[in-house]
Amino acid sequence: MKKLLIANRGEIAIRIARAARDYGIASVAIYSDADANSLHVELADEAFGLGSGRPADTYLNIEKILDVARRAGADAVHPGYGFLSERADFAQAVIDGGLTWVGPPPHVITALGDKVQARRIAAKVGAPLVRGSDGPLNSAAEAVAFAKLVGMPLAIKAAFGGGGRGMKVAWKLDEVGELFDSAVREATEAFGRGKCYAEQFLDKPRHIEAQVIADSHGNTVVLGTRDCSLQRRNQKLVEEAPAPFITEDQRARIHDAARAICAEAGYSGAGTVEFLLSDNGVISFLEVNTRLQVEHTVTEETTGVDIVIEQLRVADGLPLSLTETPVPRGHAIEFRINAEDPGRGFLPTPGLITRFRVPAGPGIRLDAGVQTGSEIPGLYDSMMAKLIVTGATRREALVRARRALAEFQIEGVASVLPFHRAVLEEQDFTGENGFKVYTNWIETAFRGIEPAPRVDPVESGFIRSFIEIDGKRHAIGLPAALFSGIAAPQITAASASPANPNAVTAPMPGTLQKWLVGDGVEVTTGQAVALIEAMKMETQVIASKAGRINITCEPGTTIALGAELATIA
Repeated sequence: MKKLLIANRGEIAIRIARAARDYGIASVAIYSDADANSLHVELADEAFGLGSGRPADTYLNIEKILDVARRAGADAVHPGYGFLSERADFAQAVIDGGLTWVGPPPHVITALGDKVQARRIAAKVGAPLVRGSDGPLNSAAEAVAFAKLVGMPLAIKAAFGGGGRGMKVAWKLDEVGELFDSAVREATEAFGRGKCYAEQFLDKPRHIEAQVIADSHGNTVVLGTRDCSLQRRNQKLVEEAPAPFITEDQRARIHDAARAICAEAGYSGAGTVEFLLSDNGVISFLEVNTRLQVEHTVTEETTGVDIVIEQLRVADGLPLSLTETPVPRGHAIEFRINAEDPGRGFLPTPGLITRFRVPAGPGIRLDAGVQTGSEIPGLYDSMMAKLIVTGATRREALVRARRALAEFQIEGVASVLPFHRAVLEEQDFTGENGFKVYTNWIETAFRGIEPAPRVDPVESGFIRSFIEIDGKRHAIGLPAALFSGIAAPQITAASASPANPNAVTAPMPGTLQKWLVGDGVEVTTGQAVALIEAMKMETQVIASKAGRINITCEPGTTIALGAELATIA
């Protein structure tokens, strides 16, 4: 390959562009209008626009992306993670277009990307499994029937998903149907396909995974384990390698099962096999992610292997640069730096970053997709950066992490930095009396922190913009004073309004997706009355009082934080 198109955005697009440069090839970025001034666009060798619209119109539009590849003269495509990264039809379209696909073959993505089929492969090679549905469930009623059969709690998951998108955990039978419908909507928005299945959910499990890399010469290597148990809304916040506080027998079983599953499927490229580990030692296969993982960085830091370059080598038909599991060199912890307010239930906080001061020093790596002046759009997920801290031991990594998090400053949007600082003082996580974190520990055991101060929008004094010539981006920068008196484009939106004690207000900026109640009906205090979608996640709007609801905002409206959506009389 000579020129690589990166079919993604944000920090992972930057990570891949850097690997491409190290590998000696050029990189091509793509961007939506919302991302026109994003850092990944500036750091790639070339950039092409995809136009406006939701992800389905841009980063999920296969035809547009392949058209850019042709116009740019790219001869290879790397999908990153999320978006089209686990879509076999995209991989096949890339190959049919005469381009090199950086990832496993389409038939392998189909087999392992379908979580139901992956379970069958895992069972064939003897990997441990909990009970699950035989295939995708066709309706909320089917989900309820399966829940009655196997019991609670129940995990509802996108059959073609990953990264926590389209996954819901039902603890009570009467919430199964509603959560099934919600999972289908999230899966459709995030992956373009809404099929979901269900399986028994282990209560208070740890999330352990194995990083695998394989080539077309018969080499399948497990690079080691990671612990990803610290999650919120089934999405990871902190990951570390190697997985601490597990026995060598457990580690060996996970390595062996991961290797066997990938070998049976004919895997090539980088992939991750995920497991749940219960507090009484039960291991259960979860899924295979047929792509690069967000947390690949901690494995890189503890093995010395550049996993993205290994992906490029494999795609070029070369053998892996190693053939055996490397001995870990120290311990690494990754902290996802999201634009979310942990004091308000991790609500997303899109907006303008007015300060982004990063830490440095021994053992510190930062993979960032933003800088001071970057805007966090509400259309995509909330991750701004990843802080990776490495030490000779886990204890040293924790000490360095406290120092790095103290140095890290982000202003203009709320961030999860206060959560990370707080969790490093929690003995459940630091492990002095044993590691007691599990996948829903944040929701059930974390003491919580105060909400972040609300920040008013800030306008930049310097406008960075661009022009497109034949679709290719060329950057320009002009003083904002030149544009004084020029009206900004208008969008349909509901703005924040003065406090009204009877108002139902938006707990976050985003899009009003749907009302869960009809206009004029009686609602009760604490009842969920609407759904807001932002950064690819759904959030419920809760009635703060009982009474008759009068809906004043239509579904599909773009809303600001605190916008009045209805009143309750």
